[in-house]
Amino acid sequence: MSLRIYNTLSRSLQPFSPAEPGHVRMYVCGMTIYDLCHIGHARMMMAFDVVQRWLKASGLRVTYVRNITDIDDKIIKRALERGITIRQLTDEMIDAMHADIGALGIEPPSLEPRATEYVPQMLSLIGQLEGKGLAYRSSNGDVNYSVRKFAGYGKLSGKSLDELRAGERVAVLDGKEDPLDFVLWKSAKPEEPEDAKWASEFGAGRPGWHIECSAMSCSTLGETFDIHGGGADLQFPHHENEIAQSEGATGKPLAHFWVHNGFVRVDNEKMSKSLGNFFTIRDVLQQYDAETVRFFIVRAHYRSALNYSDAHLDDARQSLKRLYTALDQVTPAEVIIDWANPYAARFKAAMDEDFGTPEAVAVLFDLASEVNRSKSPALAGLLKALAACLGLLQGDPKAFLQAGAGLDDAAIQALIAQRAAAKAGKDFALADSIRKDLLAQGIVLKDSPTGTTWEAVQ
Repeated sequence: MSLRIYNTLSRSLQPFSPAEPGHVRMYVCGMTIYDLCHIGHARMMMAFDVVQRWLKASGLRVTYVRNITDIDDKIIKRALERGITIRQLTDEMIDAMHADIGALGIEPPSLEPRATEYVPQMLSLIGQLEGKGLAYRSSNGDVNYSVRKFAGYGKLSGKSLDELRAGERVAVLDGKEDPLDFVLWKSAKPEEPEDAKWASEFGAGRPGWHIECSAMSCSTLGETFDIHGGGADLQFPHHENEIAQSEGATGKPLAHFWVHNGFVRVDNEKMSKSLGNFFTIRDVLQQYDAETVRFFIVRAHYRSALNYSDAHLDDARQSLKRLYTALDQVTPAEVIIDWANPYAARFKAAMDEDFGTPEAVAVLFDLASEVNRSKSPALAGLLKALAACLGLLQGDPKAFLQAGAGLDDAAIQALIAQRAAAKAGKDFALADSIRKDLLAQGIVLKDSPTGTTWEAVQ
C-alpha cells in the first residue's frame, strides 16, 4: 500500500504495511482515569480515531486497543479525598469519558483493557525480567528495573545514558541502585486502602505505571505489533520504559511504528492539569457544538501543536458551515468512493502521507465549491463520503445551519444590550459568555466604535 507514517523510532517517514497482511494491530496509551478528560486528551484520542478510520477506509482490518489506567497514585489520592472506593471513582470517570468522547464522534476501540484486570500478566512479566537479571528487589519491598542492563535504552527518545547521568546528582532514594531505574512493583504502604493492593511473590503491592502498558499491549496484541501510539509527552520516559520492559523480556521489537500526536497549547504552554490551564471536553461542549470541536482538532495535522482559543473554534464553526452549505443546497447521492476520481485521489494522497488532514480538508473545500457550482448530487455524495473518513459532515445540514433560527431580532438585541451592560460593569466573563452563546446559535456579533451589530451565519 502507499501509506507512509512518521515513525518516532526512526525519526523518518516510512512506508507502512502490517506484519499480518490486511490486519493492523495498534495499541494506544489511554487515560489515567481520576478526573474529567480535557481537550488535550480529546486531541490524542481524536488523532488515533482518525488513524484507525483511515486504515479501515484503506481496506484494512484494525484491532485497536486503547487501555485505561485505573490504579495510580492520583487515583488513590482522589478516591480517599472523596471517601469512595477506587472502583467507584474509576467507574464514574470511565462513564464520563465515554460520554464526552462519544459526543465528539470518537469511535470506541476494539478492546479497552483496564489495568486492574491484567495484574497477573504484569506479575508474570516482572518475573521474567527478574529471571533475566533486568529487575531486582529493593530493601523497601519495591521491584525496580535496572536501566543500565538494557543495551537499547534511549533509542526511542534519543536520550543516551550519558545525557541522563545528571540524575545521578540526586540521592538514590526508595531502594534504587541507580537514579535512572524505575519501579515495576510498588510495595503496599500501611496508609493505602486495601483495594490498592494485590498479593504477589514480591509481597503485597501494586504495579508501576510502565509495566501496565507492556503487559496489556502484549497480552492483547502479541509480543510484536504494528503501531504503538500516544501523546508526545509519553515518548519519554513511559514509552522508553515500555520498550525496555517488553523487549528486555521477549528479545523482540515491541512495535514496528511508534506514533505520537502533538500537544494542545494555551498561551504557548502545553495544556495540562498540572499547569491548571486546561479546559474539559464537557466545559467546551457547553459553548461549542461537538462537530465544531471535532473539526477544530481534525483540520490540524496530528503531529503539530494545536493552539486552543475561542477565535480558532469560532473560525472552525464558520468553516464547517461552508461545507454544510454545499450539502444543504444539493441533496447528496449515495456513493461508493471511486478513488480514481480526481478529488478522491487528492484526498487519498493527502491521507496516505502521514494522515495529512490539513490537505485532505482543503480537498473537501475545493469539492464543496464544485458542488455549489455544478449542483451535482454525485459530487455532494462524494463530499459526504470523503468527510466520513474524518468523522465529519454526517449530520443534517439544515439542523447545523439553522442553529440560531430560534432567536428573533428582539431577543438578540436584548442579549446584545445585556452584553454591553456587562462590559460596562467590567464583567467580561459574562460578556464573553453571551457572545459564545449567540455564536453557538449561529449569531455572530461584530463590534465597532459605533456599536454592535449581528448577522446569522448560514
